[in-house]
Amino acid sequence: MSTGTLPTRNDTSPEVPESKRSRRAGRIAEQASGGVVALLVKIGLLAVVDAIAVYALFILVLKQDWLLFAIVVIGTAAINVIYFSRRMLPAKYLAPGLVFLLIFQIFVIGYTAYISFTNYGTGHNSTKDDAVTSLIQSAQYRVPESPSYGLTVVERLGEFSFLVTDPDGDVSVGNTETPLSEVSDAEISGGKAVALPGYNTLTFTDIIANQDTIAAMSVPLSDDPNDGALRTPDGSSAFLYLSTLSYDASADTMTNAESGVVYSDTGNGAFTSEAGEELLPGWSVVVGAENYVKALTEESIRGPLLSVTAWTFAFAILSVATTFALGLFLAIVFNDMRMRGRKFYRVLMILPYAFPGFLGALVWAGMLNKDFGFVNLALLGGAEIPWLTNEWLAKGSILFVNLWLGFPYMFLVCTGALQSIPDELQEAARMDGANPWQVFRRIKFPLLLVSIAPLLIASFAFNFNNFNLVYMLTNGGPRDAAAGINVGASDILISMVYKVAFVGASRDYGLASAFSILIFLIVAIISIVGFRQTKALEDLN
Repeated sequence: MSTGTLPTRNDTSPEVPESKRSRRAGRIAEQASGGVVALLVKIGLLAVVDAIAVYALFILVLKQDWLLFAIVVIGTAAINVIYFSRRMLPAKYLAPGLVFLLIFQIFVIGYTAYISFTNYGTGHNSTKDDAVTSLIQSAQYRVPESPSYGLTVVERLGEFSFLVTDPDGDVSVGNTETPLSEVSDAEISGGKAVALPGYNTLTFTDIIANQDTIAAMSVPLSDDPNDGALRTPDGSSAFLYLSTLSYDASADTMTNAESGVVYSDTGNGAFTSEAGEELLPGWSVVVGAENYVKALTEESIRGPLLSVTAWTFAFAILSVATTFALGLFLAIVFNDMRMRGRKFYRVLMILPYAFPGFLGALVWAGMLNKDFGFVNLALLGGAEIPWLTNEWLAKGSILFVNLWLGFPYMFLVCTGALQSIPDELQEAARMDGANPWQVFRRIKFPLLLVSIAPLLIASFAFNFNNFNLVYMLTNGGPRDAAAGINVGASDILISMVYKVAFVGASRDYGLASAFSILIFLIVAIISIVGFRQTKALEDLN
């Protein structure tokens, strides 16, 4: 019996350690999956991000906003490090989501909270320097016997400027934002500057095409607004304009030369006289919790706020309850195997869900119109029922239309939840003597709530802020004339916030932001409580 010998390895090359082999394989796989094209795409995208960041940094330097400057520098550096590093694979996937979260969620909430502590709104939407300039310009009058200044209107980067030749022959250039400054390289023709390097001279046709803009320009003579400004009636000559208001920077007062009334900065964002008269426009200042105090204590605001809040809760709760009840009923009916044509009926049931919500609201607004709507004319024989202009009918119409738009969603999710319940549980209950109602109440419904409860919470939060339906259907009307804010009987909180901030002659962004923060807190508390209840349902299950 001969003994076999083991084969010997003839390869004399050194054995590669397993760890090095794994790293080599990883590098090869990475190069194979990415390659030069992927690298170039990554570099190109990062170049775009860096270019945008550099542009933003230039703007921030001009505005001297050093906090945002530091944030942009750190954020851009972090993005470049993450995507050029080979070891930060999880961060490469998390970074885009975190950036969008910071920009579109955290920043928006933080900025809204900041605005809620200011008086930002109509008449208080700029800086104090801008307010001083605007006030002086609004009270300007042409100086009698004002000398005529030779004028050539020039343009650079889409911005018009005045190229001015004064009676002494000195040439200067300026615009509404920048006071006149002397220049020495202007082209002179007939004793008047007609061109300036770096600027485009407007022709007569160009001046005619932009005559309204040019006539409205007021170019200050110097950094002191009290020195006056130049304005032009024809685009070829300018005249000196002074203001009846004069600003004293040392005393921080504005004086009316005609009446002698002195207006002082009292800290409320406007120059105010001793009699309480304010000069508008003013400027934005931090007012602390004044907006929140006003919302909760001023009767003309607190009353409408409480009624709108109550209706918002009622609307959200009733919307969820009605859509869920109808959707669940239809899901049970069409889940029965004895129902013929179930697929056809299911398609019909989801048709309202296939149309955009705002479009459906607009269609129903036309159908419910008092004078020419289909419901009054065709279904009710020419009745004049004010579906959208009566307080209670408008609320009922909103609930009905929301039921029409919302039940298909509940029908779909309830159908899926019912079909996921094991048939064995229902068969066992029937064998134990349970009737269909007991099977539904004791087995189907509790199991259904486990999977549907988070969706009901989400639906409540959605309807709590269902701006499209209310605004497109009733525009929040009818208007509450006694309220101190722009609000209607069918407004919910989010539509009220929109009206306070963007509708009407007086817009109060600070108060609207305070309302928004209150809505955010309410929805957050409801969501927390709701999800805790959902957890309790899961534990019970």
